[in-house]
Amino acid sequence: MSDLIEWLLDSDPALRWQVERDLAGAPQQVWEATRARVAREGFGARLVKAQGDDGMWAGGAFFPRGYDGKEEGQPWTATTWALNDLREWGLDAAVLRGTVELLAEHCRWEYDELTYWGGEVDCCINSWTLANGVWLQADVEGIAEWFVRHQLADGGWNCEWVEGATRSSFHSTLNSLKGLLAYERACGGSAAITAARAAGEEYLLTRHLFRRLSTGAPVAGWVAEFRSPFRWGVQRVERG
Repeated sequence: MSDLIEWLLDSDPALRWQVERDLAGAPQQVWEATRARVAREGFGARLVKAQGDDGMWAGGAFFPRGYDGKEEGQPWTATTWALNDLREWGLDAAVLRGTVELLAEHCRWEYDELTYWGGEVDCCINSWTLANGVWLQADVEGIAEWFVRHQLADGGWNCEWVEGATRSSFHSTLNSLKGLLAYERACGGSAAITAARAAGEEYLLTRHLFRRLSTGAPVAGWVAEFRSPFRWGVQRVERG
């Protein structure tokens, strides 16, 4: 185990500080100093530098400008993905000062040209935007309330609700809960938001976090694998 930790410590600051904190038991001042390097070195510094003057990455909200969907896979280079990575890498939000205002002015979702901080119709997209907005101190209360209105009868969420889906998705529900929890921790939430999160958690717990309610079988291969970034290799998740 010590060899593995040493190997992980010999890495980019974006990973190293988390290893120091969570695995190596380093003092807070040590991992905080490493975390501060994310803005100046390695992955974090490179990604910050790639931000456009309009506040966006790759000229788009969820997809890069000009993406037509014909090539295999998603490029993962647009604004939402960049913000997800920087937040999860521990970048100090102050480094992106002014980004909230720039995105409000210039960035629109590819779906119906909706305003960036107003959210979209996809549960997962809204969950990431909610967490990113909380991190950058944007006004995302409306997105948090959106989850209350779009919770399904079984307690979870499904990104395909707009296509008529009435059963929840594990993946959509998990992402939704992560966004709501980030909002509650930062902003306190409301009784309705807390109740929605509790119902979503119960949806997963009654399925033992990874099993189908109907058969008891794992819902998909990704539930038993560690991946970073999590989106790597994720296939469409079947309903549970």
